[in-house]
Amino acid sequence: MASELLLALRLGPVRAEPVPREVADALLSVQVTEGVGRSGGFQLQFAAAKRSPLFAELLPRGALDPPARIQLVLTVRGRSTVLMDGVVTRHELAPSGDPGQAKLTLTGEDVSRMMDVVDFSGVQYPAMPPEARVAVICAKYTAYGLVPVIVPSVFMVVPDPLVEVPSHQGTDLAYVRQLAAQAGYQFFVEPGPEPGVNLAHWEPPNRLGLPQEPLLVNSDAASNVDSLSFSFDGFSATQYVVLVQDPRTRFPVPVPVPDVTPLSPPMGRRKPLPLRTEPIRGLAKYTPQQAAGVALARAADSYEVISGQGSLDVLRYGRPLRARRPVPVHGAGEAYDGTYYVKSVTHSIRRGAYTQQFTLTRNAFGPL
Repeated sequence: MASELLLALRLGPVRAEPVPREVADALLSVQVTEGVGRSGGFQLQFAAAKRSPLFAELLPRGALDPPARIQLVLTVRGRSTVLMDGVVTRHELAPSGDPGQAKLTLTGEDVSRMMDVVDFSGVQYPAMPPEARVAVICAKYTAYGLVPVIVPSVFMVVPDPLVEVPSHQGTDLAYVRQLAAQAGYQFFVEPGPEPGVNLAHWEPPNRLGLPQEPLLVNSDAASNVDSLSFSFDGFSATQYVVLVQDPRTRFPVPVPVPDVTPLSPPMGRRKPLPLRTEPIRGLAKYTPQQAAGVALARAADSYEVISGQGSLDVLRYGRPLRARRPVPVHGAGEAYDGTYYVKSVTHSIRRGAYTQQFTLTRNAFGPL
């Protein structure tokens, strides 16, 4: 890699260790994906010479078989970032009669994949609010460095054990995500800040938190993105309503769900008018607190109608752009300048080159 860009690869069954120099030299390319509503993923491609440690040692003794642990530590201009901490889900070998053309590809997901292995349906959690249940579940995965980062919900309720005893449904990952959806939250695992540590976030979307370095477009020599385009889908903005039954007349009364909430703060001066009105169905199975969280989350997502797609060179930008965080945009004009939420990022790394494809979203026009 170039002197400004260094990538360290670590491998192991549960505890990952630096790989031999021959294995690191065989690495041809790295692709890492991260985004809202999905687990992080990676794909590593190696040159698989017959006498290389990959082909002669690691593959035969099963060191690369799932769920082998992979860690990628990236250093850009002296600043280190744990780009991925995950497990291999499959590997593929493409032999070739031409010297140096055989390829070994490792594909995997972040360590949350290990939370999706065993079905724990039926396990009960008496008198435990969702926050406590998430903490108990994450404690099972200390071997993978899982540290829960839990933001208590405004709808937190301790269930009365004489009335209701919550029980586990599905795998740990499915159940934690279900609890997050009921609170209007998201659950994801973020690698770092140190190798071997993973932060398990159960929290609302961080739409107006600490911003990343601004993306500069149409700024001559100061521009730090290769391309960036925007789109606005006016008919996707929806005013959701909840049907509440009047106790006297038994007639359903539509109650609008507010579009500006802690889950959906305004990211610009002018919010587009909703052109559709739609009731939120399926809330009868939830408690009033859970129904409120689901409704607010649905309303927040419906206003993400302004999006941007672009690419950048990380060495020019100065650091990796990360998903699930806000980033300012400058130089796109009065309507499209302002703060955006990074919805997804794809990292592509080769020797001496590090590029990213990204998707942005927001709920209003113009800067605040």
